Amino acid sequence: MDFVPEREGVVKDEKTGELYIPATRRPDGTWRKPRKVKDGYVPQEEVPVYENRGVQWMKSRPTLPPGLNPEDVEASKKSDSQPMSKSAKKNAKRKEKKKHQQESGAGGRGESVETVTAMLAASKISDASQNEVPPSDKAAIEKKLRNLKKKLKQVDDLKAKIDSGELKNPEKEQLAKVAKRQELVDEIEDLELDLED
Repeated sequence: MDFVPEREGVVKDEKTGELYIPATRRPDGTWRKPRKVKDGYVPQEEVPVYENRGVQWMKSRPTLPPGLNPEDVEASKKSDSQPMSKSAKKNAKRKEKKKHQQESGAGGRGESVETVTAMLAASKISDASQNEVPPSDKAAIEKKLRNLKKKLKQVDDLKAKIDSGELKNPEKEQLAKVAKRQELVDEIEDLELDLED
C-alpha cells in the first residue's frame, strides 16, 4: 500500500484508491459533486502566490535604516516612554503653570524665594528643551492668537449688546457665537502657553 500524504480537503477512496475532493454544500444550499484529483494535487488555497523578482528583492531588503542595530529597536519598543500627544503636552503645561502659580503664591508658607525661583527655572529649562518653537511657527501662532483675540472681542461686544437689550431678537448664529466664548478663551490660553516655550 502506497503512502499518500493527507492533504486538507482531499480524501482517498478505500475501494479504488483514487483521490478526490468530497462533495460540499454551496451557500445557496445546493451541492457540488465530488471531484477526482491526481497524485500530487495541490489545492488552490495552498498554491504559493507568484512573486516576481522585484517583489522578492523588496521583501529580502532589511526594513531598518543602514547602521541601525535591531537590538536597539527592540529595546526602544519595550521602553515605556511613549511620546506625548500635542494635547497631552498642553494639558501638562497647564497643570505645571497652575502649580507654579500656587507655589509662587505659597512663598509665605515657609518656602524660601530662592527655592521657588530655582524650581521655576528648572521647569523652564526642561520645557525649553522639550519644545522649542521655530521662528516661523512662532509667527503663525502669534497671527492665530491675534485673530482669536479679535473674535473674542466681537463675541464680547455681541454679548454686551444682547445683555443691554440693544439687540432684542438675536439670531441662532449669534447665540451660538456667544456660547462658544469659553472655547475661544481656552484656545487663546493654549496658544499663549505655546508662545511661552
